[in-house]
This record gives sequence, structure tokens and C-alpha cells, in this order.
Amino acid sequence: MKTKPDLSFLKLWNISFGFFGVQIAYALQSANISRIFATLGADPHNLSYFWILPPLMGILVQPIVGVMSDKTWTRFGRRIPYLFVGALVAVLVMVLLPNAGSFGLTVGSAMLFGLLSLMLLDTSINMAMQPFKMLVGDLVNEKQKGLAYSIQSFLCNAGSLVGYLFPFIFTFIGVSNIAAEGVVPDSVIYSFYVGAAILILCVLYTSFKVKEMPPKEYAEFHGITESEEHTKMNVFQLLLHAPKVFWTVGLVQFFSWAAFMYMWTYTNGAIADTCWGTTDTASAGYQEAGNWVGVLFAVQAVGSVLWAMVIPLFKNRKLVYALSLVLGGVGFVSTLFFHNPYWLFVSYLLIGCAWAAMLALPFTILTNNISGKHMGAYLGLFNGTICLPQIVAALVGGGLLYIVGGHQVYMLALAGLFLVIAAGCTLLIKEHKNE
Repeated sequence: MKTKPDLSFLKLWNISFGFFGVQIAYALQSANISRIFATLGADPHNLSYFWILPPLMGILVQPIVGVMSDKTWTRFGRRIPYLFVGALVAVLVMVLLPNAGSFGLTVGSAMLFGLLSLMLLDTSINMAMQPFKMLVGDLVNEKQKGLAYSIQSFLCNAGSLVGYLFPFIFTFIGVSNIAAEGVVPDSVIYSFYVGAAILILCVLYTSFKVKEMPPKEYAEFHGITESEEHTKMNVFQLLLHAPKVFWTVGLVQFFSWAAFMYMWTYTNGAIADTCWGTTDTASAGYQEAGNWVGVLFAVQAVGSVLWAMVIPLFKNRKLVYALSLVLGGVGFVSTLFFHNPYWLFVSYLLIGCAWAAMLALPFTILTNNISGKHMGAYLGLFNGTICLPQIVAALVGGGLLYIVGGHQVYMLALAGLFLVIAAGCTLLIKEHKNE
């Protein structure tokens, strides 16, 4: 098997640059979905159910993209066509979603329109997001994968930083942050418009700059024989033959992503209550808290960028993985005690440490332990370890909120407990090359 050559930093950067735009779209969705549906009239106890759609679409779409792109060869490449189509659909939906309350629809109709838009948006974001992870697995050698995923993590967090801050910035320059009851403020709507424009420009850049390997060259670099190339395996067979590390890292992923599902769902309501003293979604205080969520998530992104530069200094990946998750857990639990919005910067900086590890380390560990012939399929299936915990967390979130008396900040503390459990599960990970 031929060894893939080292790539220059610029080439590694180009492979992942489009991820910057995709992550802006994802950040806008993450920081504003609860705010949008609460503004449209959703009950706080039902908010978690709206969050079922994004991971549900991910668990359906990403394995399909992985399996299909493994078998796709076009003049434009094998992964890039899926990347481009996903981004194009995402741009169209980003223009529609924040206007759900502006078309004169009834509350029920506006909710339904918002749900359909959210489903399409997350489908397209997932379709655009997965090819970036596959491109690293396809084009980058084992020695440089850690660097490549660190670059991807940096661009991911930089995109998050921009997306999270957009509503705050637009409000700062004078765009209205309040609107009629049931209508999403212009500060959020304009954020989605600008995010859509950046998304398509970034994806176009990667599409033109990255040249994928033709089939024969890909087979040579990944040690795929002609007989293996024509061997077909269905999803169940792939899971049956998955390396053990697929499942052990997946267990860590389960608790990690359940924690972040509760962060995205309940941060707005939690800080509106603890820092602004309101649960009234029509109040100026609630909308101001909504903007502050973007600032806090931006602080989290800064923490992630800084910690992503520290992670490669650790030779023991499992150690830094566990440490990062524990720091994130401390950050979540600390939200119980901070009632000044500025003190929450400490909480979300620590949460950013966990996020940085979650973005880079699982994929580095996994791609170093699987062969190239099913790279896309396994990465698509591995996305189930991201989506399934979010679905489970969303399904039980409303019931758990009732148990804690409707105090959304307790859901953030529960997220902290989940991250500590995830850190303990890292002890089960044992790496074995190319099983």
C-alpha cells in the first residue's frame, strides 16, 4: 500500500475551509432555534421536542451520504458533489426559517412551517458537513490527521464564534431586537441572511481548491484490492465488523452529545431566569438574554479555539479527552451559582474545552483505526453516536424539566453530570490500528 504524502498547511486548510461557512449556519441554528420557537409561542416544557428533528435528520442523512459517496466518482470528485448540494439547499432554507412568524400565519401554521424549515435546514447542513470529515480521511495521512482535524476544529469554532455573535452585533449597530408577538426580531433574521451568503462562498472556495483522488489512485493509497473494491456490505454487516473502538468512543459520545443537547435547548431560558429574572418570552429581557446566549456560545467557541491548541501538546489522547470533558462538566455545573451574566464567561470557557475535544479527538481515533475502503460509510454511521444521544435527550428532556420544577438551569447542571460520566467512559477506549 502506498503512503499518502504530507500535505502543505495551505492544502490542509483548503480541505476544511468550507467548514467555516457550514458551522456559521449550524451555530445560528444551535443558538436561535429555542429562541425562535419560544417566540412563536412554544411552551418551555415542549422545547426539547423541537430539537428531535436536527439529530433525527443527521442519523438518517449522514450514513446515506457516507455510503453513497464511497461509491460515487464524478469529474467533481466523490465527496464534493454532496457538499455543494447540501450547502445550496441550506442557503435557501436559511432565508425562510427565521421568517416563520412574518407570513401572517396562525400560531399552529407558523410552528409547522418552522418545523418543516428546520427539518430541511438540518438535513442540508448534515449533508454539507459530513464530506469534510471524509475528505480528511481520504486525503490526509495518519501522521497529519491530528493536525488536519485540529484545523477543522479551529475553523469550526471560528465559524461558531461568528454565527453566535451575529444577533448581538446587529442589535449593537441598531437593528431591532424586538418585534411584534410571535414574530422573530430583525436582528435574528438578518443574521441568517448574512450567514447564508458566507456559507455558499466558503463552500465554493473548497469545491474549487480541493482535488480528490481518482478511483485508481485512491485504491492504491488505501490498500484496496480490485476484489475488495467490488465487495458490497450493507449497514448491518458494517456494524457487525466495526472495530471495538467504534463502540467505545461511541459510548463517550453518547453522554457528551446528550449534555450539549441540553445546553442548546435550555441556556436561553436558564439565563433569562437566573440573570434577567424573567421567563416571559415576549419581554425585552428575554430577548436580551437571547442575544447573550450568542455571546456565551461565542465565548465557548473562543475557549474551544484556545484549548484546541493545547490538545496536541498531550501525547496521551485518552488523558486529554477525559480532562477536557471534566472541565466542561465543571463549567455546566457552575451555571447554578453565577447570576451575573459576565461571570458565565468562566462557565462557557470551560465548556469550550469539552467541545474542542469532542470535535477533534473522536474522529482522529476512529479514522486511525479503520481502513479506507469503507471510510465514508463508517464515518456516516459514526454520526449515529452524535445524533442518537441528542434524540434520546430531547425525548426525555421535557419530563426531566418537570422533575426539576421547571428550572431550566438544573438541566445545565445535569449536562455537567453527563460530561463527567463521559470522561469516565474514556477508560474503555483501546486503540488498535486498522481493524
